[in-house]
Amino acid sequence: MQGLDEAEARLRLARDGPNELAADGRRSSFRIAFDVVREPMLALLLVSGGIYLALGDLQEALLLLVFATASIAITVVQETRTERVLENLRNLASPRALVIRAGTRQKIAGRDVVRGDIIVLSEGDRVPADAVLVECSDLQADESLLTGESYPVSKRPRTDGVAVTAPHSGDRDPTSVFSGALIVRGAGVAVVTATGARSEIGKIGQSLRSLETEQPRLQVQTRTLVRTFALVGAVVSVLAVLLYGLLRGGWLEAALGGIALGMSMLPEEFPVVLTVFMAMGAWRISRARVLTRRSTAIETLGSATVLCTDKTGTLTENRMAVAELWLESGAVLEVDRGGIAQLPAEFHGAVRAGILSSDASPFDPMEKAFHELGARIAQEGDAKRRHLVHRWGLRPELLAVVQVWRIDGEAALEVLAKGAPEAIARLCRLSPDRRARLQEAADAMAGKGLRVLGVARAHHRAGDLPGTPLELDFTFLGLVGLADPVRAEVPQAVADCRSAGIKVVMITGDYAATAKTIALQAGIEVNRVVTGDELARCSDKELAQLVGTGAVFSRVMPDQKLRIVQALKANGEIVAMTGDGVNDAPSLKAAHIGIAMGGRGTDVAREASSIVLLDDDFTSIVKAIRLGRRIYDNLRKAMAFIVAVHLPIAGLALLPLVLGLPLLFGPVHIAFLEMVIDPVCSLVFEAETEERNVMTRPPRNPEESLFSGWLVGWSLLQGTAAFVLVAGIYIVAQRQGMPDDELRALGFFSLVTSIVALIVLNRRFSSSPLRAITRPNPALAIVLAMVGAILALTLLWPPASELFRFGPLHADDLTLAVGASIALLLVLETLKRVLAKR
Repeated sequence: MQGLDEAEARLRLARDGPNELAADGRRSSFRIAFDVVREPMLALLLVSGGIYLALGDLQEALLLLVFATASIAITVVQETRTERVLENLRNLASPRALVIRAGTRQKIAGRDVVRGDIIVLSEGDRVPADAVLVECSDLQADESLLTGESYPVSKRPRTDGVAVTAPHSGDRDPTSVFSGALIVRGAGVAVVTATGARSEIGKIGQSLRSLETEQPRLQVQTRTLVRTFALVGAVVSVLAVLLYGLLRGGWLEAALGGIALGMSMLPEEFPVVLTVFMAMGAWRISRARVLTRRSTAIETLGSATVLCTDKTGTLTENRMAVAELWLESGAVLEVDRGGIAQLPAEFHGAVRAGILSSDASPFDPMEKAFHELGARIAQEGDAKRRHLVHRWGLRPELLAVVQVWRIDGEAALEVLAKGAPEAIARLCRLSPDRRARLQEAADAMAGKGLRVLGVARAHHRAGDLPGTPLELDFTFLGLVGLADPVRAEVPQAVADCRSAGIKVVMITGDYAATAKTIALQAGIEVNRVVTGDELARCSDKELAQLVGTGAVFSRVMPDQKLRIVQALKANGEIVAMTGDGVNDAPSLKAAHIGIAMGGRGTDVAREASSIVLLDDDFTSIVKAIRLGRRIYDNLRKAMAFIVAVHLPIAGLALLPLVLGLPLLFGPVHIAFLEMVIDPVCSLVFEAETEERNVMTRPPRNPEESLFSGWLVGWSLLQGTAAFVLVAGIYIVAQRQGMPDDELRALGFFSLVTSIVALIVLNRRFSSSPLRAITRPNPALAIVLAMVGAILALTLLWPPASELFRFGPLHADDLTLAVGASIALLLVLETLKRVLAKR
């Protein structure tokens, strides 16, 4: 089959549109701007501008309008960037489809599938579009999403030609598969007939978009905090306005002061910061080849205590090659990585059985290994034409793949099987003595770190095939050992997990000896190897004790992974679990962090998981954990800074109202400060690099609140110190008779330099101020440069000074403000170190 060429596929994609349902929640720049206009902060700015217009102060009103416009622009740029990141992540998250184009199999995003594409379906796949089957073997599909019926529907290929039109829905058409259906058994090839809104599920897509998900815990916490601050700020502002107006009679001035106070106490940055951090965090993690499907996974990554991983393709390279062949006669052939030029004739049967029990165009690395070895040798009967007539797939009750072939010119069917040695021994009905010899040979090969398969052959002369391959008369052909080396970077990644307090547990279907060898090569501590048979005999209580001691589990069936996860959770562990098959979905969903394989994993596994490894690499999991810890650290830094910086701003807005002093700040000054705070919080802190101890400290307690008592207390301490410093400068200067405009300029400059000190202080949890200053952060450099330029402009350019109502500052004033801020930084840094030790 050739399929469409790329040019035709692009043409059809442009004509019909992407293969996806209309999505909700994607916001345009106009919608984002509209949402910003409704924010309380902007409303306060507009009210202030109206008051200044009423007073006839056109310049002040226009300046506020400029700040309002700039605030809208900054927010739109930030959130548009966030939407773009989310859109890119949605594209990554699109279900993958295996298609044949220009004669080559390739995996593409489901949204890029077009009408006329040839799609290859396997057990566990989600059908990407409506299609008509042209080939299938033992194919069954769960179409409950369309029909509401939970039982799988058997399918068969269409033999009367394929018309590229939408098929009829439901089980009345057994030759069609439908978008959204799940392949629960077998395999097949189909031609796409309808995509997107034209598919059957597209016609009822509204029901899918009506599903609502629970809000993340962090989002709930931040919204609660914002509401609390807003309520307190509103009450305090109203009281301050009443107090000032009643005692001093200046109601307009009181209203402006009250608005400034309300703006200073409203921490509207919280939800923006959380949104930006989660979206940018997911994007950063995706650059490590890990797709975050749920934002809560970013929060949970930093608290994982156990990481359960499979072996093949995750710890190993997933580049298998046949390394050893063993025959029952005792003959052994070792094959190096480059293969062999001439295969002895006595081993032909074993290799041929491995090839003919594999897919003709294999995707599985083991099956590729058989084909690569077979390509080097001339096989008997290769010139004869074969037809695959039946296939028995891997089943829990028989760990073997059996394929039945009809050969032109021969009456008997040829049946080839490969699978676990004990399953092949069962198919061949070997005697106990022969089983013992086979087991001894398999253990010896497994002890070298090889994956061991048995191969067998049978002939069937009857008309109808039996219901199970166990009824056929198989002949044992030998054992095949396949080598899959451990990835070079895995031992260091395992060591990083150990230093981070994360226990690595390997769960595999391989032999105990193979599992132990690979685990030792990967650096996993092997106290004991627990087999699937032992798991089956354990009660839940015994299993909870067993998983506490075992770090390697072998011969484990997929459904036993769920028991392992539940046992680990019963022990109080925070579990991350990898998986790729249909049967892995329950364990992935039960784990705190389900990790699906993007390359070899099924769509069902991906849908049940929190994150997806796009390259199936264990080191990507460790990178994701490292990034998850960094993101959470930086989020805490940003939140601490927000709480700390609002305290001196609010205090300096309230102080003149309470003491009857000239107003220090008006709405225009608060608006300027907010333009500094917003990008610092959402861009500067998000871009901060990781702490030195990010992977040398134990996992955090998952029950720990983002706004812990320590964080709030530390933020209040910072804010109070900054407020006392600037208020002290302001009061002393006022008592020395400094004019109001110079006093306002000095107070504002002192506050801005104090904010810079708080930025430096909160950049790092554990390093010195010098390291925090010299640590590269391009976003911080840009923001500080812009703030410095605008601040210099307001102090040195008369029109700007007049708008801000600033008087001239002298060198001693500037030195005082800068020196006081440096002193503030040093004092708080000393306190931070003392508190950290305690």
